Parts: sequence; C-alpha cells; structure tokens
Amino acid sequence: MPEPGAGDAVAAPAVEPMTPTAEATADRTVFLLAHTGRPAAIRSAELVVQGLLRSGIGVRVLAAEAADLPLPPAVERVDADRDVLNGCELLVVLGGDGTLLRGAEFARVSGVPMLGVNLGRVGFLAEAERDDLDKVVDRVVTRQYEVEERMTIDVLVRNDGHIVHTDWALNEASVEKAARERLLEVVTEVDNRPVSRFGGDGVVCATPTGSTAYAFSAGGPVVWPEVEALLMVPISAHALFAKPLVTSPKSVLAVEVQPQTPHGVLWCDGRRTVELPAGARVEVRRGAVPVRLARLHHASFTDRLVAKFALPVAGWRGAPH
Repeated sequence: MPEPGAGDAVAAPAVEPMTPTAEATADRTVFLLAHTGRPAAIRSAELVVQGLLRSGIGVRVLAAEAADLPLPPAVERVDADRDVLNGCELLVVLGGDGTLLRGAEFARVSGVPMLGVNLGRVGFLAEAERDDLDKVVDRVVTRQYEVEERMTIDVLVRNDGHIVHTDWALNEASVEKAARERLLEVVTEVDNRPVSRFGGDGVVCATPTGSTAYAFSAGGPVVWPEVEALLMVPISAHALFAKPLVTSPKSVLAVEVQPQTPHGVLWCDGRRTVELPAGARVEVRRGAVPVRLARLHHASFTDRLVAKFALPVAGWRGAPH
C-alpha cells in the first residue's frame, strides 16, 4: 500500500461562496442520505424530496435505503458500490453525527459538499436543525450556501515494519484497549521523537473538527475549525504527564502499542475498526483530501459552540451583533 506523505497536505481551509442564481434547475441532482432508523429522518426525507422535486431538482438515494423511505418513482435509486455522488451538486444528510460521518465517507471520495440537518443530539457537523427544513430546501434550490473545507487525517498501521492497514478520519482516530479489565500500554510520539509512555484506556488523535467530539469527552481542548492543527489526547491515562497536545498540522503523530501489553483496537471516526496486535504502531498525519461542508449560516464558531452546548453566558455585557 502507498504511504501518504507529509507533502500531500492540502491548502488552508477555504470558504467558497455560492451566490444566488436564477438559472434553470434542469440537470441538477441532490443526493439524500438519511438515518432510516429514525422516524423523524423518514418524515424529514419526505419533506426534502417533495420540495426538491417540486423545484425541478432531481433526487438520488441509496437503493438499500429506498424501501424504508416514502419516495415517489421520480427519485433515482443507486447501489452503494458505485460512485453514488457522480453528477450530484450536493449531499444532504438527515440524522445525527454518526449519519453525518457516514455521509463524509461519500463526500470525501467525490469532493461533493455535504449539508447536514441534525436530527440527533449535539450535531456539531450539521448546519441546520429539523425545524429548518423549508429553509434548507430553499437555500439548496437557490444555491444560497457557502462551501468550506475541513481538514482530515490519514492513518496507517505498521506491524513488524510493514504497513498493514491504511485509513482516514474527519473527526478522529483512536487507539483503544480491547479488553475492559486491562490497561493499554503505549508510547506516544510527535515527529519521530518520544513524548510519553503510560498505561490507560488509549489515545485520541483528532482534527480541529473532531475537537468537539471524542477528544472533547476525553478532556481535550476545543480548537476553532479555521485553526490548522493536530490533537493528541490521552484517554484515562495513569501517568503524571499525560496531557492533551496540540501540534503543527505538518507533524506526524504516532502511538506505539507496547509488546508486553494486550492487543488494542484502532477506531476511525467511531465507524471503521481494525485490531492492533502488541507491538503495532499507528501513525497519523494531515489528510491529503479534505471534506467539503456546505454552510447556510454566517454565525461564528463561538456562537455555534455556545448554542450546541447550551453554555451559560448570562451577564455578558459585550456589544451585540
């Protein structure tokens, strides 16, 4: 397998304006991905499909999900084993963060922007809530949205000096213990220099986007998405020095599973997993391919942070926007 190089880094996160247009909607297609296990997602999908078709925009869905959705015959059904987003201008995802991360797997490969509608709890990756469906459809139809790039990470696993697995993540790659009753002994490393050895539940390596996800729960800092950085956050470490680290986006992070410890597991975005034998080494670097997110709002990340976590700001006397 080819090894991703540090020189493959993409440019800084950019915002690409999509200005309103009155051009015809012919030959426009939107891909719809929904959490079909949620009744709210099924109803939301029905409303989105109706609005887009009424405006002359085609809709495409996965054939495996079509049976669970109330779809008219005009909706295109495709198999997941092909380039499902080919010819689509946008991927609309209805669900929680798990569904959005699933959508990111399609969006990254194609470069098609992803627009998330949150039907879960926090939904940091989502741009709208279920009550905003009419606005979402209107903005999609009139192309009133902006596109920004979010940094990803490339992940590889070495064992006995050989690359045995490669992967990627939008939020994080976590090296974790496989057995609940045993600690995972690891050595962490930044740019080929050792940082610390400790036993614990594992280590999270995250992007700024992922700083509000698993890394946050593990005690890591919140990093604004326009900041280019990599995070390394220990999970329940038994050590005097096991603090979260924020490094350059050019750094290469590594976690080595010690030979005398039980095997561990690697999770990428909590979706894809592989077993790590004792002695395995996980390397994390900036991803060569970003994920593009569609944005409807101009609210600052600070305001989004306060709203998503319902942070108390009563008493603030700054100038209102």
